[in-house]
Amino acid sequence: MLSGLAFHSIAQKEGKEKEEGTKGKFKKENLFTGGDLTASFYSGGTVLGISPYFGYSINRYIDVAASFGFNYVSERNYFSDGDKLRQNDFGPGAFVRIFPVHFLFVQAQYEHNFIRQKYIPTPGTGPDEIVRFDANSVLVGGGYTTGRRDGGNTFYYFSVMFDVARVAESPYVDADGRAVPIIKAGINIGLFQEKRSKHGRW
Repeated sequence: MLSGLAFHSIAQKEGKEKEEGTKGKFKKENLFTGGDLTASFYSGGTVLGISPYFGYSINRYIDVAASFGFNYVSERNYFSDGDKLRQNDFGPGAFVRIFPVHFLFVQAQYEHNFIRQKYIPTPGTGPDEIVRFDANSVLVGGGYTTGRRDGGNTFYYFSVMFDVARVAESPYVDADGRAVPIIKAGINIGLFQEKRSKHGRW
């Protein structure tokens, strides 16, 4: 009996040392991928987009990821009645998500957008104009998930964000310079989950 207790104590100690030894090191089971669909509808305008991403869970509260986004923007009566604006943009980005509880998160996301913009004036007033430029965006907001728990990082989510930088050329700012609400819905997929312990990955 004493030998059994001693063996159990040694096994617990070794397990704890092993866990502490791997703490802070890269763990492939903390990798995740995913993507979301973006939509915004405001007076005279529409924004539609898609953004895949790849990231890493730092701990049970924080996820970070690199992303790449594509957006289509359409506005009518941009400068005057009857004119239109059509815009396509794409570019890299990065975000951090913080989970105070497993089903809620706050998010901050940086994007650099390369933009092709086509201005279509009121018929009969002049030719179409095409310009190319780039602009930065800083999206901040929060959302709800179906549950981010220990031992798994696969869930659906919904969020609402705003561009707090409000750069005039941003795809998330209207003609009057106001940040429009950006609705995102997507899926987060944990990778290598079959490798994880039943006790969780943290």
